[in-house]
Amino acid sequence: MAEESAPLAWRKAAGCGNTTCVEVAITADGVLVRDSEDLSGARLKFHSADWRAFIAGLRIETLTPPR
Repeated sequence: MAEESAPLAWRKAAGCGNTTCVEVAITADGVLVRDSEDLSGARLKFHSADWRAFIAGLRIETLTPPR
């Protein structure tokens, strides 16, 4: 994925409050993920299709009743 030249709009879940969470930024070709307490630290890069599959998996897991 290409690095972005414009400032990124980082977001985290509203439920995080002031605790440590991850933040995501949508880019032209995917999604970046970082630790909300280490803003200049490592970032994970996901291609758009991989991110959509990850989110779909979370939704399925959330909707599946526990065994």
